Amino acid sequence: MADLGKLNGKDHPVRYDLALLHPPSVYDFRKMKQFRGPMSDVIPSSSIFDMYPVGFTSIAGFLERSALRVKIVNVAARMLRDAKFDAEKKIRGLDARAFGVGLHWLPHAQGALEIAKLVKKHHPAAPVIFGGLSATYYHRELAAYPFIDFVVRGDSTEEPMLRLMEELCSGRKNFSAVPSLTWKRGGDIVENAMGEAPANLNGINIPDYRYAVRSVIRDKNLLDAMPYHGWLDYPVTALLTVRGCTQNCSLCGGSRSAYKLNCGRQKPAMRSPEKLVQDIAFIQRFSRTPVFVIGDIRQGGEAYVEEFLTRVAALKPKNELVFELFWKAGDEFFSKIQRRVPRYSLEITLESADEDIRRANGKFACSNEEFIRLARSALAHGCRKLDVFFMVGLPRQTRESALRNVAFCEEIHRACGLDRRLNYFIAPLAPFLDPASRAFEHPEQFGYKRLAASLEDHIRHFMAPSWEFILNYETDAMNRRQIVEAMYESFEKLNDFKLECGLIDAETHQKLLGESRASLDHLARVREAVNSGADLELLPGFSDADLETTRTHKELRWRIRRRYAGVFSLACLGLEVFLEQWQARTHARS
Repeated sequence: MADLGKLNGKDHPVRYDLALLHPPSVYDFRKMKQFRGPMSDVIPSSSIFDMYPVGFTSIAGFLERSALRVKIVNVAARMLRDAKFDAEKKIRGLDARAFGVGLHWLPHAQGALEIAKLVKKHHPAAPVIFGGLSATYYHRELAAYPFIDFVVRGDSTEEPMLRLMEELCSGRKNFSAVPSLTWKRGGDIVENAMGEAPANLNGINIPDYRYAVRSVIRDKNLLDAMPYHGWLDYPVTALLTVRGCTQNCSLCGGSRSAYKLNCGRQKPAMRSPEKLVQDIAFIQRFSRTPVFVIGDIRQGGEAYVEEFLTRVAALKPKNELVFELFWKAGDEFFSKIQRRVPRYSLEITLESADEDIRRANGKFACSNEEFIRLARSALAHGCRKLDVFFMVGLPRQTRESALRNVAFCEEIHRACGLDRRLNYFIAPLAPFLDPASRAFEHPEQFGYKRLAASLEDHIRHFMAPSWEFILNYETDAMNRRQIVEAMYESFEKLNDFKLECGLIDAETHQKLLGESRASLDHLARVREAVNSGADLELLPGFSDADLETTRTHKELRWRIRRRYAGVFSLACLGLEVFLEQWQARTHARS
C-alpha cells in the first residue's frame, strides 16, 4: 500500500484508515420535544436506537486482518450516556482516512445524514461511505447528497469495503472495479454491478468479538465501542447464524424475498457450527451473560442442528444460550437441546393470536393449539425462560383482534400451569414498514396504506412530535390513532393479566398503568395541536426521558449469576490480545 499519510493532504500517517460511526436516530434528540413511546420496548437499545449493527465489527475485523486500522464510535450511545458529550467535537478530533456511517435500520436516516454532514464539515477531503440494508435500498438517493461519496450495497460488504479502501489507500481510485459500489463520477451517479452474495460466511466473524476486545485495549477506550448504552450493566452478546432467511414474512425487511430484491441474495448463507461454537468459547472468556443466537438454527437443516448441538455439548458453555424459533417445534427438538445445552431460553415472535392473520403474513403458521403444545414441551424440557411477542398494527387486525392477543396470553399461561418462566410482550409495528419487505413493496396487496416512500419522506416522519405521526402506514382495519389506542389498551390489559398471575407486583402494575395513561394524555394533546395547527412548542415538555411508558426491558433480561468472567480469564484474554497486537505491529514494520 502507498504511504497512508499522503491522502487528504496530510503530512503525517493517519491514526485510523477507517472510522465507523453509529448515529442516533435523530441527531438533536437531546433537544427535541418528541415522544417516541413504545417503539423500542422489545429491543435492548433505547428509542434513539443506540445499538450498532453486528456488521460493524465484522467489517472492522475483516479489514484489520488486511493490515488496515479501524475504529468504531457509537455516537448514539455516547450522546445518550452523557448529556454533555459533544458529538461534533468527537468527530472533529477523529484522525481517519475515511469515514463510514451506518444506515442499516431506516429510523437512523436523519441522524446518519447529520453525522455525515459533520464529517464533511471537519474532514472535507475524507471520503464518506454509507452502508447497511436501508442504505442499500436508498443508495441512489443517498449518493445524490453532496456530503456522501460512496454507498456500499448488500448484506455482506466486508470484501467490497476492503476493495474500496485499497483503492483509496493506494491512490489508484479505480472505483469502477469495486463491486456493489454506488459512487459519483463528475456529476453522474455510477452504480457498479452487485457482487455475488457470498454463500459461505466462515471467513467472517459476525460479530467479531476478538476485534472488539482488541480495539478497546488498543485505544484504551471502552465507551466508544460499546454496543449500546447500558451494555456495561448487562453485557449480553449475540451471534448471527445466517445472512438471508428461509422464511418470507410479509412485514420483514430481512425476509427471503427482501434479501433477493435488496441484496441479490438467492439463498441464505449459514455460518458453520464450528465457527459459532468457537465464538461462544471466546465470549465466555469475558462475559457470563446469555448469548443470543440470532436466526433459527433449523434453517441450516437437521445435520446442521445436530453438529451445532454436538459441539455445544462438548464445549459445556458457561453462558446460557437463547434461541429463536421461526416455526413450530416439539418434543424431539427440545429434547435434543435439553441433552446438549446446559442452560437455554427461547424467543418467539408470534405476532397475533389470530391464526388467519399469521397465515396471511407468513409468520409462525401453526394453530393456537399447536403453539400451546410447543410451549408446554419447551418448558417440560428445561427451557429457563420463554418470551412470546405479539404486535399491534397488523393488516386485518381490528381493536378487538388486538385485544385477543391478551386473551391468548392467558390461555397459554393457564394451559402451561401458570408457569412463571413464560413472559409476554406486546409492541407496535413501529416505526416503519421495512423497505424491501413485501408489505412495503405491495402495500395494498397486504392490507396497508403506505404513508412514506422516499428517504426524505421517512426523515420527515421521524421528526414528528409523537410516535403516532412517525408511523409510515395505516392498515385496512385501523388508522394511526386507532393503532396507538389499541396498543395502549392491549398493554393495560396485559399489565392487569401479569398482576393477576403474579408476573409483576402491585407497585410495578400501578407505575406502568400511570405511565400508560400519561402517555395517552400527552398523545391526545399533540394530536389536537397538530390537527389545529397550534404551536407545538407551547406544549409542556414531554419525552421518553420523562417516563418509561410501556418499557419492559427488565422483563426482557434473562437471569444471570454474574455479568463478567473471572479476573484470571479476563487477564489472560487481555494479555493474549495485547500480544496479537504487538506481533501485528512487528510484522507491519518488517
